[in-house]
Amino acid sequence: MITDVAEYFSKGCGRCERFATADCSTRRWEAGLQRLRSICLDMGLTETAKWGHPCYTHDGRNVAIIGAHREDFQLSFFDAALMKDPAGVLEKPGPNTQYPCLLRFAADVEVAEMEPTIRAYLEECVGYVKAGVKPPKTRGEVELPSELVEALDSDRELAEAFHALTPGRQRSYAINLSSAKKSTTRISRIAKFRDKIIAGKGALER
Repeated sequence: MITDVAEYFSKGCGRCERFATADCSTRRWEAGLQRLRSICLDMGLTETAKWGHPCYTHDGRNVAIIGAHREDFQLSFFDAALMKDPAGVLEKPGPNTQYPCLLRFAADVEVAEMEPTIRAYLEECVGYVKAGVKPPKTRGEVELPSELVEALDSDRELAEAFHALTPGRQRSYAINLSSAKKSTTRISRIAKFRDKIIAGKGALER
């Protein structure tokens, strides 16, 4: 996966064989992705690369992340459980996702058309960061490390597969990741676990 954000916009995320080729999804949506990037930077957000994607933060807390697929590209918000969505435009990444968290675009021009809404939603999320407000925890819900939550929010396929796992298998990943003291170690483990999660297996299964 890429670690330099500039590479994402010129080559892709680095997570498949289409990286740095004309067939990469980032090439198809280049204009729209660049427009999203400009909006996020203009809003004063800090740009960094996480999980192979451009991630935008405020005061060290993740706010939104950009992603591209063959059929569309998206801007996903991390604090979806808090968001009001007055325009009714947020979508769920998959049927097993609890909260709608992403804006989906099927044409580059749609970013310009939705720019006022995009800016309003980013401002809302930054407001939660400034106020120190965090999403509520659901009773009985498996408590996931923040790195895993962020990975699920930025990876539609991974999110759908993880939420389809049994609670026991979900818990096995939560326990394994929580045992790592460093955030970098947890992020590295998540990358290694990706194929296993998509295969429907728990952390200790072969």
